[in-house]
Formats: sequence, C-alpha cells, structure tokens
Amino acid sequence: MSADPTIALLHDLVAIDSVNPALVPGARGEAEVARRIAAECIAIGLRVEVTEVAPGRPNVVAVLEGRAPGASLMFCGHTDTVGVAGMNRPFEPVTREGRLYGRGSQDMKGGVAAMIGAVRVLAESGGLANGRVIIAAVVDEEHASLGAEALVASWRADAAVVTEPTDLDVAVAHKGFQWVEVQTRGRAAHGSRPREGRDAILRMGRVLHRLEALDRALQKRPMHPLLGTASLHASVVGGGRELSSYPDQCTLTLERRTLPGETLGVALEEVEGIVELLRKADPEFEADARAIFGRDAYEINPSARLPLSLAGAAESVGCQPAKVGMTFWTDAAILGGAGIPSVLFGPGGAGLHSAEEHVRLDDVRLCRDALAALARDFTR
Repeated sequence: MSADPTIALLHDLVAIDSVNPALVPGARGEAEVARRIAAECIAIGLRVEVTEVAPGRPNVVAVLEGRAPGASLMFCGHTDTVGVAGMNRPFEPVTREGRLYGRGSQDMKGGVAAMIGAVRVLAESGGLANGRVIIAAVVDEEHASLGAEALVASWRADAAVVTEPTDLDVAVAHKGFQWVEVQTRGRAAHGSRPREGRDAILRMGRVLHRLEALDRALQKRPMHPLLGTASLHASVVGGGRELSSYPDQCTLTLERRTLPGETLGVALEEVEGIVELLRKADPEFEADARAIFGRDAYEINPSARLPLSLAGAAESVGCQPAKVGMTFWTDAAILGGAGIPSVLFGPGGAGLHSAEEHVRLDDVRLCRDALAALARDFTR
C-alpha cells in the first residue's frame, strides 16, 4: 500500500464495487464507496453531509471552511462505475509501471482521490485563509445523473471543477446527447402471402437510409473549434417474431450527439421530419417517434476566470495544459446549467468502459497538487 494518502485512497476506492445498478440490475451501487469517502473526509477534519439520493445510493458532500469570507470552489466527481463484463478481477487494483489498474480507476476514482487529496493538502498546510472548498462525490453519472441533480438543488458554488479524466488538460466544452425511439408498424401475415402482409422491418430500412443521410449531413456542417461536428448512430434495433411471418413491428433506438447551442429537442424534430416525409411518399407507411432521454452539451468561455486560473495552477505544479473539448457528456453540464461555471480537469490513463482500465499515478498526484493550488488562488 502506498504511503501517499491520495494513492492509498485511490487503491481503496477501486477495490470497492460501485457498479451502477441502473446499468446492471442487482449491482452493488455507491453506498460502500460513499462510506469510505465520508470516513476519509471526516479524518481530514471536514464537515461532512451524506444524503441518500435513491435507496442505498448516497451523495457525499464535505466542506473545508476558510477563516474569513471569500469565494467558494467545488470539486465534483462521480462514484458509480459501469459494469465489469469481460474483466478479470476488476476490484483487485494492481499497480504496474506507474499505472493503477481496475474498474473505475480512470473513470473516475482517480479524479475523486485527487480532489479529496487536494483538500487534505489544504487542511494539513494550515487550511484556507478565505472562502470555502466543497467536495461533492455524487452518484449515478453513468446513467441519469441523479446525484448531480440532487446536488445542485441544495448546493451552490462560485465555480466547479469536475475531475473527469482529461489527461491534465483543461476541458472547457463537451458534447451532449439525445436518445430517440422509432417504431415502424406493419401487418402480420403468413410469409407466403405478400398481399396480406406489410413488413415493418423493411419499412425501418427506409428510416435507416434517411438517418444515414442525416448523419452525413451533420458531419459536413461547420465544425465546433473544440468538439468537431454533431453526429448520430443507430444504437439498437429489433423486430419480427418468426421466420415465416411478416413482422408487424420494428423498433429502433438511436443516439444523436449534440453541440452547444443545439436545442434539447433537436433529435426528435429531425426524426419526426424523416417520418413525415416517408408518410407523404407512401400513405401505407406507419411509424412514430418519441424522445427517451437527453442532456445538453456544455461550454464555458476559455478566457473566463476559472479556466485561466486552473491553467495557471496546473502550470505552477509542472503540467502543460491545453484548452480542449471532450466528446463524452459529464455532470459539468448540470452544474453549469444551475449557474455554477464549471470546467473538467483530471488525470489521464486509458480503458474507459473497457475490459482493461487504468489511471496514471503521476497524473493523480499532479491533479491533486494543481487543484490545491487553484483553491488557494480562487478562494482568496
């Protein structure tokens, strides 16, 4: 076990199964990892609040108060992970060549350990002269972000850093996503009687053809300087009942990745437009679409105080951060939507959501030190 308390905490967090039960029915959830985080924060001397967001799924919020009023800075990270199918001993963390392996090591227990470690550094070096630093360890980011939604209902800060993995770059933007379900309807009949049957699966082919054209068009639009283009893909499709029958229904779910400035309903509007065109071309074409879920894209002005201060703090401890955008969605969009200016900054590694995941330990330490430097500067 490492003598460095930040790395020791990371080891403990990765050793705890916190697979999101909304993704994997029956999974353990975040209760045990929340207990470990709460205990660490209490040991540091922080004021700790544990709030159950859903049964057995608690947020942990801990606060380091300064000696005088000042700005408030939040460090936020999620405690849930995706599933472990195909992994060998996912909760037995192993260190090799400066990397710690295990489920959640990069996404994002490395960042969570770093942000708690940063507050430990502050507390052990005399605390804060001004302001406050808030640690927020939230549940459910990998599914519906119940934790972040509950957090912003009760807590505010002047700025926030979400410690998702960014390879120690300062991420000032990320994409959003929208999920849409399309259902085409046919008419069941014996496979030998084409005049009686209507094939819902072939009719879905018409939808797919139009969706492919839409995706090509989206990717030909002017690019966002940090995020590239919007896109879509067909995620899951199913239909039919047996080989010798005309299928009476077919269902497709698709994902549309969005850019800042696009409305939350843009994907459904696009799909409904396709369905309407196909109805006009064929009066017998029957289909409908509905929105399932979505989250907005996010961006902050790269020249705003927070990204500039964080870049300076990171440089002061030996990092060379670039201003970047991330393709994946994060809780920063929820914090930003609640009026808390936010950026992403976290350690690098590889294997997000894959069968072999790791985080670079030197990056965890640098992230910790950069966050501590930011807190000293931002709260004074």
